[in-house]
Amino acid sequence: MPKEKKRRVHSRNANKLGKHQGFELKKTYGQHLLKNPLIVQTIVDKASIRASDVVLEIGPGTGNLTLKLLDVCKKVIAVEYDPRMVVELQKRIQGLETSHKLNLIHSDFLKVETPKFDVCVANIPYQISSPLLMKLLAHRLHFRYAVIMFQREFAMRLVAKPGDELYCRLSINTQLLAKVDHLLAVGKNNFRPPPKVDSSVVRIEPKNPQPQINFLEWDGLVRLCFQRKHKMLRAIFKQKSVLKLLEANTATVNALVNADPSSVLLREENADMLIEEREVTTSVRAEAEQDNDATMEMDESSRTIKDKVMAVLEKTGFAETRAAKMGIADFLTLLLAFNEADIHFS
Repeated sequence: MPKEKKRRVHSRNANKLGKHQGFELKKTYGQHLLKNPLIVQTIVDKASIRASDVVLEIGPGTGNLTLKLLDVCKKVIAVEYDPRMVVELQKRIQGLETSHKLNLIHSDFLKVETPKFDVCVANIPYQISSPLLMKLLAHRLHFRYAVIMFQREFAMRLVAKPGDELYCRLSINTQLLAKVDHLLAVGKNNFRPPPKVDSSVVRIEPKNPQPQINFLEWDGLVRLCFQRKHKMLRAIFKQKSVLKLLEANTATVNALVNADPSSVLLREENADMLIEEREVTTSVRAEAEQDNDATMEMDESSRTIKDKVMAVLEKTGFAETRAAKMGIADFLTLLLAFNEADIHFS
């Protein structure tokens, strides 16, 4: 009897350590299995999946959500990185009437080509939240929406509005490209092993058509303003480092226009610029003028760019405004005014 009791205690401890059906869940993979069937069913219900839908699931794990999805859609494309989970899910669907609906891909979602799908439903590893989101929004083939479980704070940043404490560059970049709604709060005890934070499910519906702007320019402006989101824009743009950056960008833009007028592309058709911005040198607006003062000394040139920047801020009325209070329309107005004054952010 004492030995039997000891084995039961050991089993409970194994579950607390994150062991599942003979193998240990890896923290490095962000593996936290959603164990509450009511939460799983609620996610599926809120996804409003049609019988004709192809559903993308990222990180299916052992298949708690996958099995429910197979019951309501035409096909599930599940992308799983951990080979142990791939084997576990294959075993679990054996003999099921819906097993033929599953296309299980053993790969890293961030590295594999995104397949064509209608709806994405997923409980993802939280450490890849940002790049995964940007990859979905950069997907060239339109999908209706994604219903995804994120860490609570990350999810609340996605839905934050101007003036909210969590409102940030992630908020405005996501909301520029998609409509985001908070669907469901999920406590940490609904997972095995429990994560250190609570979670939330959000619905992300890409805008169609996508806004026709230069995303490099947009993100350059937003990044600059949100580095000190509670600081007035006048104070941000008075900094010498900022002025030198704008001066260098403008010189590069004008040089490219002069060298190759066909490279003038103000607008990009998709949001992949947001995740590939480091790989692209620049894209420029249609009628940028040549800088006739290229030989001007640095201090005089800096004063010139400063005067132009301050003039734009005063003209638009944003000189004493803080990024934390500005919405999408405000930044679009400001970016247009800067570009019209031949001031660039990429």
